[in-house]
Amino acid sequence: MASIIVIYHASFPHTVNFPAMNYSLEIEINQPRDVVGELIGDPELRKAWQPELLGIEPLTGEPGKEGSTAKIKYRMGKAVLEMKETIVANRLPDLFISTYEADKTWNRVENTFEDTSTGGTKWTFATEFRFSGLMKIMAFLVPGLFRKQSLKYMKQFKDFAEGGQAT
Repeated sequence: MASIIVIYHASFPHTVNFPAMNYSLEIEINQPRDVVGELIGDPELRKAWQPELLGIEPLTGEPGKEGSTAKIKYRMGKAVLEMKETIVANRLPDLFISTYEADKTWNRVENTFEDTSTGGTKWTFATEFRFSGLMKIMAFLVPGLFRKQSLKYMKQFKDFAEGGQAT
């Protein structure tokens, strides 16, 4: 049975504005780092481990490459969430940084990948969210929802990478 190691750290500014939320998560994947990099870096494979993904529409640049942008749509319950993704850095299999902009939310994700002593990969997911309007209140009241969704995607990717399908 594969092990899952999850560590998260959340920090919230102690201000009334509540402008940002930061946390990080870690998971070990029983695949070499180069395989993980190939799988996570291919935009065409994202639907295989993110079943809520409705579509990716390239806007500028070559999909998945530094500087490229795309419009992404997800089903979240009964709602459809649309956001703009920008690839900030793609140095896979070591590093992948992207930003996401949606209504009243900005999010930066830094993914790093390290070899483990067992030949697998440690994936560290560090994120920063900035909110405005009513999203500030939601983030303050239910910050765990954001971490929960991030961890869900990480576990789905782990399942996909290790066995070819997400759960």
